[in-house]
Amino acid sequence: MIFGSQRDFGLFTGINRELLSDVIEQEILFYKMSLEQTTANIYGEGMEKVFWSPIKYNCLIQRGDQRSTVDDLGVDIVREVKFNMLRQDLIDTNTEPEIGDIVMWMENYYEIDNITENQLFLGKDNAYSLTDYGSNFGASVSLILECHLTRSTKVAIVKDRL
Repeated sequence: MIFGSQRDFGLFTGINRELLSDVIEQEILFYKMSLEQTTANIYGEGMEKVFWSPIKYNCLIQRGDQRSTVDDLGVDIVREVKFNMLRQDLIDTNTEPEIGDIVMWMENYYEIDNITENQLFLGKDNAYSLTDYGSNFGASVSLILECHLTRSTKVAIVKDRL
């Protein structure tokens, strides 16, 4: 295999990281839920969730249209957003996003509904190979976090100094 080594992937990641941080410049704060500190009720639901300190990431944001819904409790704002993140940034910070984690963007909180990881460098995943040399080629490029707008009172995150 001539192309697609870890060195090629490092160059690819470096260029994308520079593009996200110096050109696109869209930043988010990622709040990872602490499962150890969140207590669950008899139904397995965490009524008062505890989150780790936020981590700042650069990403590409695809935001959906803002809509209003009306129910018995009044008017509510609904919006879906996709946060496209470099997989290597998450690896470097030893972070693995999960459904239920929170992303803060533009002073709004978004709860992760789904995580898509299907963009592979050269179409290969170095974590899965049936050959001896296959783990040296290819890699996962990005994660797409599909989120919905949630109330700040629901997540109970108090803004502190950043």
